[in-house]
Amino acid sequence: MGLDAEGNVRVLHPSGKRNRKNLVAIWALVLGLAALFGNGVAFAEDWPRWGGPRGDETWSGPDVLNEWPETGLAVRFRQPIGGGYSGVAVAHGRVYVHDYVKTPSESERVLCFDATTGAPLWTHAYPVAYADLDYGSGPRATPTVFEGRVYTFGAVGQAHCLDAVTGAVVWSIDFVKDHGAVLPTWGLAGAAVVDEPRVLFHVGLKEGGTLVACDRNTGKIVWRSGADPAGYAAPILIDAPSGRQVVCWSPEHVLGLSPADGTVLWKVPYKVTYGVSIATPLYRNGLLFVSGYWEGSKAIRLGAAPGDATLAWQENRNLRGLMSQPIERNGSVYTLDKQYGVTCFDLETGKKRWDDKNTLTARGRNPQVTLTWLQGSDRVLSVNAEGELLLSRFTPDAFELLARTPVIEPAEPTGVIWAHPAYAGDAVFVRSDRELVCRPLPVRMP
Repeated sequence: MGLDAEGNVRVLHPSGKRNRKNLVAIWALVLGLAALFGNGVAFAEDWPRWGGPRGDETWSGPDVLNEWPETGLAVRFRQPIGGGYSGVAVAHGRVYVHDYVKTPSESERVLCFDATTGAPLWTHAYPVAYADLDYGSGPRATPTVFEGRVYTFGAVGQAHCLDAVTGAVVWSIDFVKDHGAVLPTWGLAGAAVVDEPRVLFHVGLKEGGTLVACDRNTGKIVWRSGADPAGYAAPILIDAPSGRQVVCWSPEHVLGLSPADGTVLWKVPYKVTYGVSIATPLYRNGLLFVSGYWEGSKAIRLGAAPGDATLAWQENRNLRGLMSQPIERNGSVYTLDKQYGVTCFDLETGKKRWDDKNTLTARGRNPQVTLTWLQGSDRVLSVNAEGELLLSRFTPDAFELLARTPVIEPAEPTGVIWAHPAYAGDAVFVRSDRELVCRPLPVRMP
């Protein structure tokens, strides 16, 4: 047996070491579930990748209370770490963080901690040279945990596949040194996406390779596709009306590709100022949504033929997102507009319904707030740039703030919290440029 990207059990062909590693992963899951139930906490999903268990900013956890203690949330553990914008991943009782330090030598590090105690389990460090990298406080891409391995993507082009239990290197690639990747202004940022048996990287190779697929077990490049430079958004896998596709948003186009060989099926022009294609595209029911600050939002309708992609609508007044990941429910999308704050609009038409008047996060040069649905409810957990955890209710008709409390203090050099938190078990895991903090959520005990 083994676990797929959604945490479902599946049967694997017995194969020596591979089979033993899967058994280790299964036992880790069993022990993790036992710990949860032993503590009286209902089943809760891990957070093994960018966007959560399904990559769509939904999380199935315990029942989070609407009333939070005035004294704030307790600290379960905190650990010192280095700088970075990369989000936190949690899987099988372990927490993974990607950071950057200058001493004793300039390095990016992958750190692994025990998810219950915070005890350090292993560190993998490798040399980097950030030189004049803008916003150079550390890596940007959230680690991806899949079937006993951790896939990371550094700000200046190094990709690693590590054993999730021991930290041993399975393979590594320097896309800049070995394959001619051209760094965008703010470094490479899109999280690795597993598409068994491949892993996808938004790289921007000089000679063709906006997106690169590697064999996830060996690191060998299987295909490269697209001629655009690299942007900052992670690719997504979708079930389009014509079949399965990879969608990649570059600074020049939104592209649809064949997962098997990288063939470009369609592309829609969207040239963005400063190359800031950042927020991961959102796809629902034949409509693909992307949003940038200067050029606004576009919705692309995908048809029955593989190359059928047409512009459904565009909006450049009220829907101008930047970094925050949009979320959707029942045809309504919620995103962070740089001027008005969190905004609700109709996916089919682009019509705006409401905005929160900058309630969840302060208006500023680069506002940021994360948005994660609590599955089975209309409530959303968020962490804003000021380091506050918030609980809100989102409906197509209204916004309601239910609770807010500080959970981490922003630290230099960034001075803000842009990294995405992880939710797992009964806790939130959040990082700054100085520390990783775990706090238990206020949950209803069964």
